[in-house]
Amino acid sequence: MEDHERTEPPLVADERASLTGFLQYQRETLAMKCAGLTTGQLKEKAIPPSGLSLLGLVRHMAEVERGWFRNTLNGEGSKAHWPGGKPGEFAEFDIESADPDEAFRIWHEECARSRAIVDAAESLDATGSYRDEVFSLRYILTHMIEEYARHNGHADLLRERIDGTTGE
Repeated sequence: MEDHERTEPPLVADERASLTGFLQYQRETLAMKCAGLTTGQLKEKAIPPSGLSLLGLVRHMAEVERGWFRNTLNGEGSKAHWPGGKPGEFAEFDIESADPDEAFRIWHEECARSRAIVDAAESLDATGSYRDEVFSLRYILTHMIEEYARHNGHADLLRERIDGTTGE
């Protein structure tokens, strides 16, 4: 993976620009945590019993992007990129035979689709649904920032364990 710079979120902006700016910053943080690593390093798992890896996080976030923006907000009903596993398990974390180039391509494509869906929405009050619950775009953006921030914390620890790299 190549080195990756992050775009700072705006210091003064409206709500939409602030939320999308922070979300993009979190996306770029995950890319930064994976930059410069080999396939083996991206697949390296945390301390047992955890099966967490940087590659698994990238695949997971591709699925989270797909689920929230394409399916919940846009009503597409798109299928998982990495189906399988038992109920309650996330197949995207099964990375033994995973291809990092494929994972990063799919993640980048899902992020681009998400940005296009957000850009097309009339307002942050636009809604979508999952099962019997309705979610606003505002909620989804806030949730996605939280989801990335939590997993970027995991990525910090994984990266430090892999090669000692620390930092924001």
